[in-house]
Amino acid sequence: MGEFWPVPDVLAHLAGRWRVERSVRDLVSGDEGRFEGATVFGALPEGGLLHEEAGTFTWQGVARPAERTLRFLPGAAPGTADVRFADGRPFHQLDLRGGQYIADHPCAADLYRGEFTVRDADHWRTVWRVGGPAKDLVLITDYAREG
Repeated sequence: MGEFWPVPDVLAHLAGRWRVERSVRDLVSGDEGRFEGATVFGALPEGGLLHEEAGTFTWQGVARPAERTLRFLPGAAPGTADVRFADGRPFHQLDLRGGQYIADHPCAADLYRGEFTVRDADHWRTVWRVGGPAKDLVLITDYAREG
């Protein structure tokens, strides 16, 4: 097995519940934070998956509840996804057929660059590098399938 694990259909692969651990590092201040929780990819009536993440985010010693919702819709090519924010705005494309994918998302003057890597059937990782005048961050998220 190579470094990457190809996923023929990203939506079928992601469906279900995943344990989530994320580290957040501010490259300017050196501050570090951590998110721990779970993500559920549940079926949407119109097709695709609703990604609902909830857990605890700890930043500068203060723990707070945190959550986010995304929509993973069928992509233009079979087996891919069109990832959107909860309100329907586009976020990025996702194609894991080769086991790895790099996505860009411009946000105002900042650029989010995400690298998605599938390690095996039950583990995948995202590394987001956020750079620009407002932010200079690295977010590393590890997902492990539950159940």
